[in-house]
Amino acid sequence: MRRRGNLERGNERGSAVVEFALVLPLVLVMSLAIVQIGLLVKDQVLVGEAARAGAREASVNADDEQVRQAVASAAVGLDGTKLGVTIAREGGAGSAVTVTVDYQAPVDIPLVTWLFPGSVNLRGTAVMRQETG
Repeated sequence: MRRRGNLERGNERGSAVVEFALVLPLVLVMSLAIVQIGLLVKDQVLVGEAARAGAREASVNADDEQVRQAVASAAVGLDGTKLGVTIAREGGAGSAVTVTVDYQAPVDIPLVTWLFPGSVNLRGTAVMRQETG
């Protein structure tokens, strides 16, 4: 009788290993997808911060090239070649200036590239009042 109990436990262990082997790939793919989503969220936060930095610069400086440089310096960790900056001024001092930053965020995590498009469009917009005319 004792042998029978040991055999049943051995079968249970074997089935647990098979179940683990079947579930493990799904768990790994889900984990990697969550990491990729986290990277995209981080990039979105950086794009929004770059737009705010550009709007701050545009509110005190009328030179659009310096605004673009402020956006690029605030977008630490993003590929500058995939960064697009649009500056829209409504008038002189006291009116709004809008800075929009577009970024093509790549999908870098292996094994989950089939779940996401090749790149994801991210956009950040900030509006501030111009202090100079």
